[in-house]
Amino acid sequence: MDYKYINQLLDRYWQGETTLEEEQILRSFFSQLCVPEELAKYRPLFVYEQTEPKTDRLGDDFDERLLSMVGEPQEVKARKVLISQRFAPLFKAAAMVAIVLTLSQAAQMSFQSTNDVPTGVPAAYTPRVHEGASVAMTDTMKMDTARHNGLSSASTVGQQLEQNAPNLLK
Repeated sequence: MDYKYINQLLDRYWQGETTLEEEQILRSFFSQLCVPEELAKYRPLFVYEQTEPKTDRLGDDFDERLLSMVGEPQEVKARKVLISQRFAPLFKAAAMVAIVLTLSQAAQMSFQSTNDVPTGVPAAYTPRVHEGASVAMTDTMKMDTARHNGLSSASTVGQQLEQNAPNLLK
């Protein structure tokens, strides 16, 4: 026999294009005792509802039983979240970044070459001398104060202090 129509219905069924009436046709076809061998593999799918007992269905009192087990709803209280709690993950991330940068700087300093270190002295205990212009070559405080006051040298500043000392004590 040719089961062309049933094969077409099965193709439409797998694509989700069948109507309820066409699915009922498939159910009634597969509920027969004589089903062709090539279509027998689909039989359990369509006769499932007829062969399974109806005891697995929910009763009419299901909602009432479930609601009695749950109990009364409790009031939900809102919890205040402080700004420090909200930013805590950011603080942790910033601390981790600072630790990583500090460790990488320490590792970089330990791997730099130390050509001017005497033998037998660990590199960590020797001062590093960098070449270049120094900011404080001489003591400029006296000279700047003298220039500010219009004086030419530091000795004249000392002389003025000696002269004004008795006036300061009054």
